Amino acid sequence: MRKEKLCLVLAFLVFSIFSLQKELWAAPYYQGKVIRIIVGHEVGGGYDRLARLLARYLPKYIPGKPSIIVQNMPGAGTIIAANYIYSVAKPDGLTLGAIDRGLPIAQMVKGDGIRFDLRKFSWIGSAAAESTILCLRTDLPYKTVEDLRKAKEPIHLGSVGQASNDYHFPSLLQEFAGMRFKMINYVSGTSINLAVERKEVEGRAGSFNALKPMIERGVIRPLLRCRISQPGIENLPVDEDLTTNKMGKTIMALRSAPDRAGRPYVAPPAVPPEIMKTIREAFDKALRDPGLQADVTKQMMAAEYIPADECLKIVNFVLTQPEELVREFTKYIKF
Repeated sequence: MRKEKLCLVLAFLVFSIFSLQKELWAAPYYQGKVIRIIVGHEVGGGYDRLARLLARYLPKYIPGKPSIIVQNMPGAGTIIAANYIYSVAKPDGLTLGAIDRGLPIAQMVKGDGIRFDLRKFSWIGSAAAESTILCLRTDLPYKTVEDLRKAKEPIHLGSVGQASNDYHFPSLLQEFAGMRFKMINYVSGTSINLAVERKEVEGRAGSFNALKPMIERGVIRPLLRCRISQPGIENLPVDEDLTTNKMGKTIMALRSAPDRAGRPYVAPPAVPPEIMKTIREAFDKALRDPGLQADVTKQMMAAEYIPADECLKIVNFVLTQPEELVREFTKYIKF
């Protein structure tokens, strides 16, 4: 009898240990872990604000509910951040990156400092589409495209440098649409916005979502946009329609292509497929969360999930352009 009881106790202990191990094995991969979102832009801009909203809502949709922190790594139009994610960060799903939508163009023209191939990142997708627009202060007399063309002096615009979208967009307008601009460099998009408020510059180019708060407050007026449209700016003139130059139209269209994937998110190459599946599904659900949608509306932004395969299709389109077109493109767009 005593022997039978001992056997039962031992059997119970073995079963308990096995059950405990099974529970531990079944614990979600992300349980107790911390995910970093590396943002390649300064604090306060559109990329940064959207990343911080995602950091609040993503844990709700990731099994194990990890902590998520945002780390800014600005510089070179997010090339520094992209290089870090590509070559330094571990492919363990704990480092994600918010990179600039202009990087496909930068890689296409073989921009300085690029040590990554966008096609080899583990793509999460995009958190929004972004239409590039040109805005000027509302206290200025410029209200139409013709007003811009008739300006007696170059119009001063803020920019974060020659490698940025806010530089490229007006540069092409100047080259092909009969406008004159003088670019004034600042360290970040937030700095440009302050310069506009202080009347140091007359306006800027940038994404509609990022500039919408200033538009709503009546500080700036949108005058034209790229081919990617969004609710509220559908009727603005499109840059490609403002030139009769065939090459100009082609170059403007190519520059606009990445705007469809306006807030790209990636992870290092070779992250295991099951981890990427978890992250992509979490992004999709978080970006549809009513709370996040309410928050982006309050901040006068927009958010939608654009799948990884659609983003990669855009990247591949840009990176497979004919060499003769790329050579022509680099005459006007520098990195």
